[in-house]
Parts: sequence; structure tokens; C-alpha cells
Amino acid sequence: MNALIWIVGGVLLLLALGWAFRFAAQKLTGNKPYFRDMPLGVAFGYVFAAAALLFSVWYFFQPQAVNDIPQPGVIFFRWAVIGLLGFAAASWLFRTVFRNVGSEGSKKLFRSMPLTAAFGIMIIIAYAFVSIFAGFIAPYGQEEILGSANVVAGGNPALGGNPEFPLGTDQIGRDILSRLIYGAQNTVGIAFVTTCLAFLLGGTLGFLAAVLGGWLDQLLSRMVDALMAIPSLIFSLLLMTIATAWAGSEAWLVTVYMIFIIAVIDSTRVFRLSRAVGQSIVVMDYIEAAKLRGEGMGYLIFREILPNALAPLLAEFGLRFCFVFLTIASLSFLGVGIQPPKADWGTMVRDLSQFINFAAFAPNVAVTPLLAAGAIALLTVAVNFVVDWMLHKSSGLKE
Repeated sequence: MNALIWIVGGVLLLLALGWAFRFAAQKLTGNKPYFRDMPLGVAFGYVFAAAALLFSVWYFFQPQAVNDIPQPGVIFFRWAVIGLLGFAAASWLFRTVFRNVGSEGSKKLFRSMPLTAAFGIMIIIAYAFVSIFAGFIAPYGQEEILGSANVVAGGNPALGGNPEFPLGTDQIGRDILSRLIYGAQNTVGIAFVTTCLAFLLGGTLGFLAAVLGGWLDQLLSRMVDALMAIPSLIFSLLLMTIATAWAGSEAWLVTVYMIFIIAVIDSTRVFRLSRAVGQSIVVMDYIEAAKLRGEGMGYLIFREILPNALAPLLAEFGLRFCFVFLTIASLSFLGVGIQPPKADWGTMVRDLSQFINFAAFAPNVAVTPLLAAGAIALLTVAVNFVVDWMLHKSSGLKE
């Protein structure tokens, strides 16, 4: 009850400050239209943002320990702020460098690029580099058991750490840093292959349905409607449970089944988009002209329809990659995705979750399971930033 009273009182106070802010701005600016027509909700938003900023600055400078007891909230908040500022600075530097280095086309692209898109591209390039060269970057193998189990992160021997394992080891003595690096190769690589397969299947059938129409369009559309009526994660979990039983002890076969199952389920969304875009293109005059010239189905799809549908399909590819990526991590977390001993971020979150219990007195240990979850979230945010920028460019909207 006391908390509710504090919340209501805080909201009323911010509303009063918002009204005072708007009134003072109207008087100081001679009742300019921007402040004269400003709704109270907008003024409340400005005051709320200012209050949140002041509170964040105050909280950032709070002591990390009181009476030798760590304050996990303050420590995690400081890490988050420093990480955010670091990523922002790195994104600005990345965009600045490539505005002056490269071809004229790439320079022009980076000049028109917002900072969020530069951040997304930088993160995607970093993930791709780590995925490709994981075998050279990782200090140990992803399956290598080093003999020291449950070594905590930080490398401090007084707290149970080891300088040789900066992020510690898991329950059976595998290096967490190495598994985190190999997890990029496995999780991101498999998600990329699955998304490409989903687009190949869904895009091809969608364009065929748009061009041919008739009974083929009706048959494919009704099949897609039936598949889309089932929640995708639950359907994937059901099929993967059956596939795991079929695969037996062959862990690699489970991964193959997972790729095909997720690709088929996600191809339904790609089918819908490609069919809708294709139907709006096939009625164009240049398509009719190509048909009159006697062009075949392959020419119509790959030379006429696909180039004109590329922008929305590329944007959908980024979004679909995020969904596939999260689905794979979710299935692995539930134990039916990428199978041990292969490293996977979803499995790492599940296996290392007990380290969260150390948050009260050793935040550096508690952050261990959050590294894999943070890696998942970071890539998802980065891809969405790039997709948002691509949609903005393809839509023709101006700032």
C-alpha cells in the first residue's frame, strides 16, 4: 500500500512539474506555438525524462559496497551505463572511419547512416568475425575438459577464481569464455543457414503462387494458414521432441532435424510476404511485356519479380533471422535444440543459471549466466537496428 501511495504521489508531482514547465516555457518564449500547443502529456514526458536522467546520475555515483557488502544493483547499473557509452563511442568512431575510408558508394552510405544502424552493422561484423574464426580466437576447445570445475569468473583466487579462466569454468570443467566464443559459431551460424533455407523455400513457393495463381495458390495458401494457426515455438518444441527420439544418440542428426523443422515453420511467414509482394508486381506492364516476349517462369521470377521485391525481402530476412535465432536459443534452453557437447548460448544460460545465486555477495560471478543471454540480446537489437534503417531507406521516407 505504501508503495502505491508513493507511485501515485510521484506521478502527480511530475504532472504538476510538467504543467509548471509548460507554463514557464510559454511565458519565457512569448507564447511560441511549440509550447502554446504542447499537450500536458508531452510536458510530463519531458519532466519524466529529466527526472530519470537525474536519478540515473545520482544512482551511478552511489557506493558499490556498504559496510563491505556489495550492492549488486549499483554494480550492474554501472556496467550497463559504461557499456552503453562504450558502444555509442565505438559506433560513432566506426561510422566516422568508414565515412572517409572505402569506395564512394560506401562513404555515401555511411554519411546517411544513423548511429543506431552503424552500431548494428558494427556488432554484426564483430559476431561474424568471431563466428568464422572461433577456432583461432578461443583459448580452449568447446568440448575440452580442463579438470577445474566451477571456477568462478573474475580470475581472483581469493574468491575461487583462476587467472587462466577469466570467465570461469562450468560444472564439468570447460572454459566458459571458449564456449561463449564457439556458441557464436554454432548458434549464429545455424540460425543463418536456417533463415536462408526458410527464404529459399518460402520465397520460391510464394512467387510461384503469385505468378501461377489458381489451384496452386489456393492449395499453398491453405496449407500455410493451417501451419500459421499453431504457435510456432510450441509446434517446434513438439516436432523437436519427436525428432530427438528418432535421432537417438546421434547429436548431429538432432541439429539437422532442427534446421529443417524451423526452416519449414518460418517459411510460412516468408511465403505470405513474397506472395503479397509478388501479386503486386505481376500486374505491372513490364511483366506482361515479358510474358508476350515468351520469357519462361525462371526469367519472370529471378529477373523481373525478385529484383523489385528485394527491399522488403531483405528487411524481412533480418527480422526472420532474429526470430530463428531466438527460437534456436529457446529450444536449446529447453534441452531439445543444439545438443551437448556443442556450445550453445541457450544451453549455457540454462546450465549456468545457478551462478545467479551469487549476486548478493559476488556480482562478477552472478553475471556469468547473463553473458550468453546478453550475447543473444545484443545481436537481436543490432539486427533490428539495421532492419529499421533498411525499411526507412526502402520506404522513401525523409527525416
